[in-house]
Amino acid sequence: MTQYGKIKSYDSNKGSGMITPEKGGDALPFGKTDLQQQAQEPKVDQRYGFETKQADGGNKSAVNLQHQQGDSQQEQSSKQQG
Repeated sequence: MTQYGKIKSYDSNKGSGMITPEKGGDALPFGKTDLQQQAQEPKVDQRYGFETKQADGGNKSAVNLQHQQGDSQQEQSSKQQG
């Protein structure tokens, strides 16, 4: 099931980052290979859809990250007002 969250951090040198789920919970790690559009580098606060997988040791990670256009209604309305 697809979840949504915002990029908390991304290190282009390491090719890894963290995403914070919108519905709460701990930030999940992801790697560049987990991005659907690997040529597009994620930026902090961008909204992404993702799925989770259980890694060895029981830790979860985010996979199949896909950038969501029109990040949020609040952001769109502030753009229209500006």
